[in-house]
Amino acid sequence: FPKGISGFFAGFQIAVFAFVGIELVGTTAAETADPKRNLPKAINSIPVRIIIFYVLALVAIMMVTPWRLVEAGKSPFVELFVLAGIPAAASLINFVVLTSATSSANSGIFSTSRMLYGLAEERHAPKMFARLSRAAVPSLGLLFSCFCLLLGAAMIYLIPDLVTAFTLITTLSAVLFMFVWSLILFAYLAYRRKRPQLHEASTYKMPGGVFMCWACLAFFVFVLVLLSLQPDTREALIASPVWFVLLGIGYLWKERRLRRAEALPAE
Repeated sequence: FPKGISGFFAGFQIAVFAFVGIELVGTTAAETADPKRNLPKAINSIPVRIIIFYVLALVAIMMVTPWRLVEAGKSPFVELFVLAGIPAAASLINFVVLTSATSSANSGIFSTSRMLYGLAEERHAPKMFARLSRAAVPSLGLLFSCFCLLLGAAMIYLIPDLVTAFTLITTLSAVLFMFVWSLILFAYLAYRRKRPQLHEASTYKMPGGVFMCWACLAFFVFVLVLLSLQPDTREALIASPVWFVLLGIGYLWKERRLRRAEALPAE
């Protein structure tokens, strides 16, 4: 808050992006040996990890680094160790950041390939993504995920300024994932309404239930308003509807093909 509350609100964009992929804890339920035991354990560990890796890390940075010396183009963790007189530790932090980014990319590739496989099985995506390799892996989905990842890396060459490219990608990701999270919340509300007996029998219920769903949805609207206030995040917010238009065109094309297939006489 050195220059007012606007800086605090401006940080919401990158904070939301930091939680991209948190829904993967549910995606892995089908491939977990004991989901009733492992999923609650994984979910309950998330607040602890946030406190350790986000809150305490920021406390350490702010205790050592004056806010006037924080530069947007440099890692605050690296600068922290440089100021402390441990330059070798800065290289170690860079290594940790790179391995963390690799792990994040790996989880994204995993989830995308599985999602494409599920959509293809339900005829919402091309049939080729439903094919499995000999090891029962959706290999075409993996290759497509890697191709999309490379397209994202190409943004560095299209936008020379690294901070601008990073802000654009992170903002666009935050907007699209807030849409995904909203769908999950609406699905949960529909589940409670249509399957009350199953929800009542659940041994691991979401605290707050319906109220927290609407509170989260209201928070997403609040974040979208904040993104419209900053010039750099506003550009990504304006560009985000293009993705939904492409999805709509793809859905209409798929529905037309299905209707044509159903209209053909049986051989």
